[in-house]
Amino acid sequence: MTDFLALAQPGVQQLSPYVPGKPVDELARELNLDPASIVKLASNENPLGPSPKALEAIRGELAELTRYPDGNGFELKSRLAARCGVQISQVTLGNGSNDILDLVARAYLAPGLNAVFSQYAFAVYPISTQAVGAQGKVVPAKDYGHDLEAMLAAIDEHTRVVFIANPNNPTGTWFGPNALERFLARVPGNVLVVLDEAYIEFAEGDELPDGLKYLARYDNLLVSRTFSKAYGLAALRVGYALSSAQIADVLNRVRQPFNVNSLALAAACAALDDADYLAQSRQLNDAGMAQLEAGLRELGLSWIPSKGNFIAVDFGRDTAAINQALLRAGVIVRPVAGYGMPNFLRVSIGLPAENARFLDALAKVLSA
Repeated sequence: MTDFLALAQPGVQQLSPYVPGKPVDELARELNLDPASIVKLASNENPLGPSPKALEAIRGELAELTRYPDGNGFELKSRLAARCGVQISQVTLGNGSNDILDLVARAYLAPGLNAVFSQYAFAVYPISTQAVGAQGKVVPAKDYGHDLEAMLAAIDEHTRVVFIANPNNPTGTWFGPNALERFLARVPGNVLVVLDEAYIEFAEGDELPDGLKYLARYDNLLVSRTFSKAYGLAALRVGYALSSAQIADVLNRVRQPFNVNSLALAAACAALDDADYLAQSRQLNDAGMAQLEAGLRELGLSWIPSKGNFIAVDFGRDTAAINQALLRAGVIVRPVAGYGMPNFLRVSIGLPAENARFLDALAKVLSA
């Protein structure tokens, strides 16, 4: 029998498939639970549900499902360009922001080249890098966050991409505008800096640096964002990149035709204009974060401070048994042992009742 793994590219042979948060239906089947009784706080989804305006826009597109979507995404790109203060030629659409990260790797990485990223950074960075045969240079984290000075030192003549995330997933850590400014000013001009801002909308005011403010000064900067988190459209898979027009042109050369479907395009346009929904999402997240922190404090647990819509909880010991006990109680959170953090569980912010259900289940598990 042919060994098709051996025939795959060397980088692909060494990869393990990305493991998403466990779906509700899967847990229900495994443990014979009622799906309605299960709380899922594993995938950093918006618990508010989608914007009513987005749902209305989707319904308006249903009669045209026999047609291909606008492969250029003109309407969404136009709105994003106007909102973000860039030209439409600087916008690239992706099938989620994961697609953007993969486009960068396919366009700029190859065997003999490398990408620099942090320890405890998003799993897609090494996956996309290895898949094209490039080397991933992992820089040790500092207090679970990016050590930007060490990342600068790791750049060599073979580096083509640096991936940085603000806030970072799964740790929730972040860096401020001064740190970002110093970093960008010292990265060589021939190295593409990918600033992953998947969670930026959960920050208020000037809590975090806005990557868009640096685009005009650094033509080697690409800012990646998504509609999956604060905008509540995770199932539709729509993300985008903002960069120089030349970088956008390069990405569009490897982008798959029709990579964002018509329902996603319509919903994203509507969600982008729903300021009330976004404000409500932020308020719900802030209140939920405070609720979880208070409950964890009562349980004597510590956590990594987070600017995302999730929190990484430190149990001081391997969490495999704790996670299994929570699953049996119908509560899904995210183990992060695959990130080298076996003592942590990442918990997404849910609705008040969902957060309370998690805290109650956790208290029973820890006292058992």
